[in-house]
Amino acid sequence: MTRIIAGAAGGVRLDVPSSGTRPTSDRVRESLFGALESSGALDGARVVDLYAGSGALGLEAASRGAAAVDLVERARTAALIARRNAENVRRSIGRDAPPVRVHAAAVGTWLRGASGPIDLAFLDPPYDLPGTELTQNLAALASVLSPNALVVVERSSRSGSPDWAAAGLAPLRDRTYGDTALWWGQPAAASQSR
Repeated sequence: MTRIIAGAAGGVRLDVPSSGTRPTSDRVRESLFGALESSGALDGARVVDLYAGSGALGLEAASRGAAAVDLVERARTAALIARRNAENVRRSIGRDAPPVRVHAAAVGTWLRGASGPIDLAFLDPPYDLPGTELTQNLAALASVLSPNALVVVERSSRSGSPDWAAAGLAPLRDRTYGDTALWWGQPAAASQSR
C-alpha cells in the first residue's frame, strides 16, 4: 500500500496503476522528504513531478508545504489515477490545499511549454529510459528552474549518474537504497556560489 507519509494529508492512501509504473518505496520517500524538510526546500516551493505515475512524490510535497504542484504523466490510466489521488489529498488538506495540476502529457512535450520558476523537480523515469532522453529533459528543465532549485532523479543504482553537465546542471549528492538510487542536482550557477 502506498500512502502519504507525513504532513497535512499524512496517512492518505494512494492508488497505484496496476502496471507500467514503479512506485517509490515508503523508505526512500521518507528519507528523501526528511532531507528536503530539514533543508527548507518544501515550504512555499513550486514543485514538478515528472514521470509522476501515481503522483506520490508530488503529492507528498503538497502535504508538506509546497505552494503548487504539477504532476506530469504520459500514460492515460496513470494520469487518471494521479488525478484521483490529487483530489483525495486536496480533500484531506481542506481549504489550505495547494493547487495540484495533473498533465497527461509526455515529459518532453510538457517541458517545452513550461514556465518557471520551478523550485523542486522530481524525475522518476522508467528504468529503461535512454540516458540521452533523460539528459534532454534535464536540459529543458534547467531553463525553467529557480536559481536555488533542487532536482532529484530516481533511477536504478546500475544506471549511473545523470549527465548533469550536459544538461547545464551540477551534481549535489547521491544516495543508494538497494537497487534504487537518488541523485540530487542543482543549477550550475548555484553550485558555484556555494
